[in-house]
Amino acid sequence: MLLADAMVALTEHESLSDETVRRRLGENALKPWRREMWCIPKVDAAYVAAMEDVLDLYAETPDPKRPVISFDESPTQLIGEARLPIAAEPGKPERFDCEYKRNGNQNLFVFLDVHRPWRKVKVTERRTAADFAACMRDLSDLHFPEAEKIRVVMDNLSTHSPASLYSALPAPEARRILRRLEFHFTPKHASWLNMVEIEIGVLRSQCLDRRIPNRERLKSKIAEWERQRNDSGARINWMFSTENARDKLGRAYPKPKSEIDDPAKES
Repeated sequence: MLLADAMVALTEHESLSDETVRRRLGENALKPWRREMWCIPKVDAAYVAAMEDVLDLYAETPDPKRPVISFDESPTQLIGEARLPIAAEPGKPERFDCEYKRNGNQNLFVFLDVHRPWRKVKVTERRTAADFAACMRDLSDLHFPEAEKIRVVMDNLSTHSPASLYSALPAPEARRILRRLEFHFTPKHASWLNMVEIEIGVLRSQCLDRRIPNRERLKSKIAEWERQRNDSGARINWMFSTENARDKLGRAYPKPKSEIDDPAKES
């Protein structure tokens, strides 16, 4: 109605129907009710330093003693059926009601080995500092017990810190785990640099694109997807390098104010 009134004020028409408004919007591919949130990161020295650090890790030769693990978390909603679906019949697909029930949320912690076809998804009810600490202990003791150092790429979420381990575990245990870990953070507002984001997209399109009513079913479906994807040797083919960044983002790179004197030049 508000759109119709606005169009009348801008034209010579005395009135316009809702259908006319709908057609005019469709003809011009306009969707005034849609909004998108976006953020332009500030490409400063801190951004570049974190970006190149992560890109260099991705480009390293694989070393089983020093694995690089991309880590992140993502919420997912449990959706149940309001009415029982009608089973498929010859010539007819399964039919389900458009109504559904919201059964709460779960959190997914996702681990991805950057250099080999391995991923692990842990389903939790929350994503607190204690949950993060439990994930880091799993990474150290369960998934990579033989590694000398585990490099973990993640974003700057407040719980992603050594302090989370100290708040959840006795100090000797927190220190023991942290000695085996090395945290590498993506720049702020640059989640695209976290390789696991791509894997989470695959998980959503291949496994979570359906109604899953409860935690048990969610864990079962994710475990099946995880097993099939690991067994198939699926990997993320990362193509962006430090050289690409300097070439494509060179103009945005910070300009040094002055050069540090090189002692070699003075001798």
